[in-house]
Amino acid sequence: MSEDFARTAAQMSRDVYQSLRRSVELGRWPDGRQLTAEQRQTSLQAVIAWEAANLPEEERTGFIARPDCATDSSAEQPVNWRTGGKQDA
Repeated sequence: MSEDFARTAAQMSRDVYQSLRRSVELGRWPDGRQLTAEQRQTSLQAVIAWEAANLPEEERTGFIARPDCATDSSAEQPVNWRTGGKQDA
């Protein structure tokens, strides 16, 4: 992605960003026409560039929280699987 593209995308309005994001999600423009693969790719790049410039990391597309195991008590715990089977009655 060129710097000019990223700069231009970062400056678009929130309404344009939301419209592009929705179009990428649905694969269609607001008027119902289908996005081409190239349009979808370019629109997604613009969405990501806008988010990088205007949103905190945790609100961006694709963000995955990584809990700090040493201090986060809500970290995922291992699962203990019980095998099912017939129980004698």
